[in-house]
Amino acid sequence: MGRVAAETRIGDRRVRSIKTKGKGRKLRLLMSETANLVESPGEKPRVVKILGVSNNPASRDFTRRNVITKGAVIETEAGLARVTSRPGQEAVINTVKIEEEKS
Repeated sequence: MGRVAAETRIGDRRVRSIKTKGKGRKLRLLMSETANLVESPGEKPRVVKILGVSNNPASRDFTRRNVITKGAVIETEAGLARVTSRPGQEAVINTVKIEEEKS
């Protein structure tokens, strides 16, 4: 049982409302071009532009298609960030900055 996945992508913000059990509502984020980024613990988040998906451990195909899910590593104008929210369930992309490896 279940529904078709939201498969959040990069683009102009689009949100769809769906009905849940018990007359509840859930917002699904279909597209977004911005994310909330927290650079270090205790700081307030700031809104940054998403440039692309660098890695998505859920599926290699999601990385190629720029699909954003929880745990995906995205490229932002402030550097690499990991998605900590569930865009298909919460209609928001919250991220934390990750340190880039120096070689």
